[in-house]
Amino acid sequence: MTLSVAPHRWDAPGRDDAESARAADELRARAEARPVGEPPPHPSRTSLRGLDWFVFFIANVQAGFGAFLNAYLTSAAWTQVDIGIVLTISNLVGLAGTVPGGALVDAVRSERLVAAISLALIGTTALTLALWPVYVAVLGALVLHSAASCVLGPAIAAISLGLVGHAKLSGRIGRNVRFAAIGNAIAALAMGASGYFSERAVFFVTAILMVPALIALAFIRTIEIDPERAHGGQPEQPPQRPLSSLLVPKRLRPLVIFCISFMLFQLANAAMFPLMGGVLTMRSGHWAWVLIAAGIVVPQLMVALISPWIARRSQLVGRRPLLVLGFAVVPIRGVLFAVVHDPNVLVVAQVLDAVSGAVFGVLVPLVVADVTRGTGHFNLAQGIVGAAVGIGAALSTTLGGYVSDQFGNNAAFLVLAAVAATGLLSISLLMPETRPEDEPPAADGAAGGRGAASA
Repeated sequence: MTLSVAPHRWDAPGRDDAESARAADELRARAEARPVGEPPPHPSRTSLRGLDWFVFFIANVQAGFGAFLNAYLTSAAWTQVDIGIVLTISNLVGLAGTVPGGALVDAVRSERLVAAISLALIGTTALTLALWPVYVAVLGALVLHSAASCVLGPAIAAISLGLVGHAKLSGRIGRNVRFAAIGNAIAALAMGASGYFSERAVFFVTAILMVPALIALAFIRTIEIDPERAHGGQPEQPPQRPLSSLLVPKRLRPLVIFCISFMLFQLANAAMFPLMGGVLTMRSGHWAWVLIAAGIVVPQLMVALISPWIARRSQLVGRRPLLVLGFAVVPIRGVLFAVVHDPNVLVVAQVLDAVSGAVFGVLVPLVVADVTRGTGHFNLAQGIVGAAVGIGAALSTTLGGYVSDQFGNNAAFLVLAAVAATGLLSISLLMPETRPEDEPPAADGAAGGRGAASA
């Protein structure tokens, strides 16, 4: 797979000082000549395609740290409690870093640099898992992975917002989710095949995929990312971002409700598929890797198909009805996992994850962008939501592992389904609509710029 654009060099190492200074002078001159509030020019096809493929390869890299990790450790004779403890510690570290990570992305002036460093750290953790699957090494690698991931996510969202702006963000996020889903599906196929022959091969493949991801990142032109817009502020305006602008009731109330609801969602959802991966490993032997891959590939292909539609519907009907839909499928999925015992049917039930995956992949950054518009704290708010999600994820793996070891897998799935139902009630009864009234009824789903409509 190759990028259908001309190569673009890294700004720092690929240019001399004079060229960099001239580029900065041109950007400042355009900003001074542009009327206040006028958006910057449309991003180029090169940058939009670069972002497409960067998201695609990031999904490739991150695919190895999901259900494959649980199956890998299970095959190495780890108990579900030990796996749950390691995942909980790493999630707690990620939780502690989400808010500072978002604030860091808001503070820096090069989202690309932050993304590149985070990606390099994730590649290092994959190599560590492949070479030293012992307790201390695994724990250290997962802690490093969590810390890097809590910065990488906000950096991608900031690059997207900086390139296309609020008006076209839903279309851009829908495109990001589509490429991420395709990347997850392809990576799951490759890793499932490699894991069938060697469990460690999954993480070697993960580390290798870091290289094309960095190449794709180099195609995104820094000069086209408006630094203030990328942080949720006004384009090309001085950086005046008082934290109090985020604490007014009309912004704070939906943000708090959103965080609590998603904490409950993640408390229910995070442990479901890893637990199912362990069940498949015990019931299906070597075929578990193939079934796990199918449980990832099929939902991700569906996410790739429906995420642009979700983005368009979020502009037509608003965010809240789609949020309710995404929350509703999680308790259904938990009950199905509890009552169905055929491994092949369990994989089919996992298809429901496509609905919540597409909804939340598009709507989480959209709702955060709605709430923080004009504050300059888009990435900080993403970190706050990420902290709530991290609390749920950290507790979910331990909760699911403990209930599974003490009362069986069926009881664990039912408990998780009950938690998901609580989150559904919260989002249904308390969450207000956040789509601004002055937004157009439909967003540009192409990618936010000309020439980016084709995949």
